[in-house]
Amino acid sequence: MYQRITFKLLEQHLPKKQVTAITGMRRVGKTTAIKYLMDKVGHQNKVYLDLERIEYRHLFNQPSYSDIERGLAQLGIDFSAPATIALDEIQLVKNIPSVIKSLYDSYDVKFIVSGSSSFYIKNHFAESLAGRKKIFEMWPLDFKEFLIFKEAYKPQLELERNKPFLRTYYDLYGSLYEEYIRFGGFPEVVLSGSATEKEDYLSDIINSYIELDIKLLSDFEMTDSLYKLMLLLAGRVGGKLDYTKIASILGINRHKTKDYLSLLEHTYFVRLVRPISNGIDKALTNEPKVYFSDTGVLNKLQKGLSSGHVFENAIANQLAQLGQLNYFEKSRSKEIDFILNEKLAYEVKETPALQHLNTVKHNSAAIGLDEYHLVGRYPGGAGFSDFIWGGNIF
Repeated sequence: MYQRITFKLLEQHLPKKQVTAITGMRRVGKTTAIKYLMDKVGHQNKVYLDLERIEYRHLFNQPSYSDIERGLAQLGIDFSAPATIALDEIQLVKNIPSVIKSLYDSYDVKFIVSGSSSFYIKNHFAESLAGRKKIFEMWPLDFKEFLIFKEAYKPQLELERNKPFLRTYYDLYGSLYEEYIRFGGFPEVVLSGSATEKEDYLSDIINSYIELDIKLLSDFEMTDSLYKLMLLLAGRVGGKLDYTKIASILGINRHKTKDYLSLLEHTYFVRLVRPISNGIDKALTNEPKVYFSDTGVLNKLQKGLSSGHVFENAIANQLAQLGQLNYFEKSRSKEIDFILNEKLAYEVKETPALQHLNTVKHNSAAIGLDEYHLVGRYPGGAGFSDFIWGGNIF
């Protein structure tokens, strides 16, 4: 089993009484994380239940908590001793938070749970278990994890994290980073062999997302409309969301469009990067920019997309795993692609040059930011190296 960065954090939380809640898009590795934790449990009074199986959904849908306890006892749980219960895809059982709360308060039970909807986990689930849970988000692999899965990671990689461009480092990892941008970071895609297999896995991920997550998590009867929206967003990646214009193109009302976008965001399919709002300057717009949580999915949905847009999307995902991500735009000549943790400005260019660095320096100073970086995909022209290569960001 390949180690994810999240595994260490999850393992540190395992001894705590609080519910360990893992959320993230389908096929991102939540089940693997749960099974990793279950192997670390130091006793045998434990059970793993996949709630996609109808018999386990039926168990937790019973109106009597005592019957649920009896059912768990039949599955091997001894409530008179410390126990661990792992529940995969909890959003499929509506009343599961109240069941967990009852067992949590009544017995010495450690729960490990997963879900594919951040809205469910962070709202409905969180409200029912206030103070009794800690939420961990899982995303597709970052570039460091990608290298681990490709068995190309070396400890000296850490020396170049967020450092200026180094040709030796680029020569070592450049082709792997291009693969990462093209096919993304879903574990099974990364581990598959040929490009054809990777494409097939990406198609399956998109289809299962629509057929399972969307149909089970929502009341929407608009799979076709949602797919059209996904295609529309893929063609506009990195652009600001004009809800009225999108609604007009799709032939639906503006409020429904916002609902659909909210669903895509809260099931981790897209990432919305919002304008900074800390008062450092008045922004031109309040509209968020849209990015896809995985560039492999993005490329699958929109063939022939500008390589610059795909690279910007990759950097958005890499930076977002390091903290809060925003953007700034005052005018067409005064904008910053990304601002990390309201402190660090990043400008993204495929082939970086000195004038790009001067631009981000000027725009950062204008809004009171002292730290700024230029990010590039390819070596700069004329020997220019005062930029961070995309493969250094992890």
